[in-house]
Amino acid sequence: MLYNILAADGIAGEGIEILKKKFNVEVRDKISHDELLEIIPQFDGLIVRSASKVTADVLDRAEKLKIIGRAGVGVDNIDVKVATEKGIIVINSPDGNTIAATEHTFAMMLAVSRNIPQANATMHNGEWDRKKFIGVELRNKILGVIGLGRIGAGVAKRAQSFNMKVVAYDPFVSADRAESLGVKLVELDELFKTADFITVHMPLTKKTENMISLAEMKTMKPTVRLINCARGGIINEADLAVALSEKIIAGAAIDVFTSEPLENSPLQSLPNIILTPHLGASTVEAQIGVSVDVAHGIIDALDGKPVSTAVNMPHIPPHVLKKITPYLDLAERLGRTITALSKKPISNLEIKINGQIAEDDTSMISTAVLKGVLSDALDLNVNFVNAKFIAAERGIHVSEISSKTPVSFSNIIAVTANSNSVSGTLFGDEARIVTINKFRVDVDPHARILVCPHINRPGVIGAIGTLLANYKINISSMQVGKSDIGGTNVMVLTVDNPISHEVIDKVKEYDAIFDATLVAFD
Repeated sequence: MLYNILAADGIAGEGIEILKKKFNVEVRDKISHDELLEIIPQFDGLIVRSASKVTADVLDRAEKLKIIGRAGVGVDNIDVKVATEKGIIVINSPDGNTIAATEHTFAMMLAVSRNIPQANATMHNGEWDRKKFIGVELRNKILGVIGLGRIGAGVAKRAQSFNMKVVAYDPFVSADRAESLGVKLVELDELFKTADFITVHMPLTKKTENMISLAEMKTMKPTVRLINCARGGIINEADLAVALSEKIIAGAAIDVFTSEPLENSPLQSLPNIILTPHLGASTVEAQIGVSVDVAHGIIDALDGKPVSTAVNMPHIPPHVLKKITPYLDLAERLGRTITALSKKPISNLEIKINGQIAEDDTSMISTAVLKGVLSDALDLNVNFVNAKFIAAERGIHVSEISSKTPVSFSNIIAVTANSNSVSGTLFGDEARIVTINKFRVDVDPHARILVCPHINRPGVIGAIGTLLANYKINISSMQVGKSDIGGTNVMVLTVDNPISHEVIDKVKEYDAIFDATLVAFD
């Protein structure tokens, strides 16, 4: 299928060219909200930066949308909750602009400590006033870092090369991790009281909104300087204007704002603040990096592959994703098989994962099973984002059991529902179904298989083979489970041609055949 992709907000051309090799791509560098509402129904994928707001009303009209790519880190301009409910994958580029944002933070810190923009402005006016712009050194100062993620850690590392002492607040970082960065973890109130420079590197959430307001600023040193290159709204802008104008704090350098572009703000008239128009990720290298990252993520997602940078799926580290990816297609095929064998709606599903793959997070493997279970039963876009949500909505109870202890094979996935069971493994890179209802088989689940439980007696296999041949259906391989003569057995035929209901009914009419189930994987 040739998907249609909308690239908004001025995405770098390198990512666009990658997408154009596979999809139809429409580039709209500037687009209003009303325009986005009007045209979004025709697109399967959307790429934005920070300007476009992908709100619930946009998503309600996005009838074909399967993925949203944010060319950057934050996704606060995207309604991720609604996207998840609709099965729309949301991805970002957490690493693409890390260096750019880190360096901009440090540039702002240096600029605010030495009054560089103010001095530059007077020079352009023909002035020469050295005394007016006496600054402070970074050496031996205390830097308070709020948020020790990729960017916060990068700032802390660079600060130490300036002989700064770094303290940090991050409730999700261990003391060992902080120690490895050469940083001391402290409580937020202690950071406010002791730091000479404070830089913010947290996402904007209900908990972090207005995290730094006038009350907090009054606990800080009067010589402190605040830097925010993370998200607007973490520092209360009205309170910041008061604190700067009344000399409660010495200075600030702000790159991000509650409402962008910044207009009619009291901050714009103050001499002791440096303002930049959201330049944290605005380097040539960063813009190329995030556009290329998101382009590859969109291609993987539309090809049905998991994406490690998806924000509305459990985060899977790249090395783990590489390890489990070959099992995801197998897991989905096992899910399709158990649905076909069940013959009736599934209310309870058991997924067992044994072996080395259970050493890591196996939640995505279980989700792949669910994706297979639901895909054939529902007329919905079921994917890695919404599979668990849809299962819960439909009252399907899922039991997930994983163990590092091997069972029969070094790695195996077993699925049970409605008294039926199926299991599979990989032989090298090739998927194999190895049991069906406890019968040992070795089945390549490629396009479609026909599962026929039957009486183990002479002539059964030949009769079914002849019947299918009469309808021009080619059997590419066949597996038969083991049982005593006269007992129940299972025959699994891998067939190359579609099989009509008429033919399946003919198979069932044979007196030794108990049932015939077609499992189509294509």
